[in-house]
Amino acid sequence: MKHILLTLFMIPLCFTSEKVETYPPVIVLELFTSQGCSSCPPADKLLTEVDTFDNENQIITLSYHVDYWNYIGWKDPFSKASFSDKQRQYSRKFNSSSIYTPQVVVNGKTHFVGSNTREMNAKLKSYAKISAENKIELSVVKRSGNSVSFNYNIAGAIKNKTMRIVLAIKERTTEIPRGENRNRTLKNSNIVVLDESLGLKKSNGSYSFSIPKIVNKEDKLKLIVMSQNSDLDIIGASQVNL
Repeated sequence: MKHILLTLFMIPLCFTSEKVETYPPVIVLELFTSQGCSSCPPADKLLTEVDTFDNENQIITLSYHVDYWNYIGWKDPFSKASFSDKQRQYSRKFNSSSIYTPQVVVNGKTHFVGSNTREMNAKLKSYAKISAENKIELSVVKRSGNSVSFNYNIAGAIKNKTMRIVLAIKERTTEIPRGENRNRTLKNSNIVVLDESLGLKKSNGSYSFSIPKIVNKEDKLKLIVMSQNSDLDIIGASQVNL
């Protein structure tokens, strides 16, 4: 009996695992902010400073203007209820009982107070070591009249993934006559004016959308395309100037 047991334990075991492709790291910083929030300008400034980093393809910065500060006396022209809802989605993911500004969410995975320079530097250093699961390439990007069109190709697994299409104004300066920031001139960068999502059924294709009316002819724009899993983790991203 002992001999039989010994023989069984000596049978070699073979474990196989599916190889997962990885790609260069991409860091997406989503700042939830408001022109009606007095503690937000330092975070807006910090995000602008991060956006000037040389490695443009690695760090993507986005400003989402929420609408729940509008009651104080100044209605943020870039604010949307859908952006506040987006922040609430993250709050539920992070098991937070409340939402706040300024808040930065990194790759949909963690968050911190957006004006905290030390925390910002720590997160940039940490996430620069984490490989992306998808590599997104954009081509034939066209801005024609009031519309934008592009082709995309996504390397890596796309099952149960979502593609997010974001349009952002690179910079806008606003005079604030009322509210907590009254009599101040605020500069915001990479202001999100459109954020659309669609389920990924194939790794390549084309997409087009209309430019929101808030965009002026003089505005310089950025197109950002991201891949996201069901946990709201951003696992790939690419951006181009329009």
